[in-house]
Amino acid sequence: MKIAFDIDDTLIIPSVVTGDRDVPNYENIDLYRWFQRQGHTMYLWSGSGYDWAKTWGEKLGLQPDFIIVKEKNLAIDICFDDCIVDLAKINVQVKRINNSVSRAEWNKNKRIIS
Repeated sequence: MKIAFDIDDTLIIPSVVTGDRDVPNYENIDLYRWFQRQGHTMYLWSGSGYDWAKTWGEKLGLQPDFIIVKEKNLAIDICFDDCIVDLAKINVQVKRINNSVSRAEWNKNKRIIS
């Protein structure tokens, strides 16, 4: 199967939530790696763009088969995202950490911190 994972609030917990820096969401990373170990074709994508997804994929050591633009793609069997989306054949909404915190300002100003 073709499996896609979003970055923000799915594979990382943003600094606006942690109060310090963007950190890995190990629970969802473990899920990603489980699908990868089963031999599925793994995709990363992000509403923040290709470069954001590529950089975080590298930082997290995920080794996806493909990094693509996040858009509706019915060739993707399952996608995981923190929002309710209609992007793949099956769309799974994952738990967002501290949903009461607004991400609006963070989304406008986020950047990769090495």
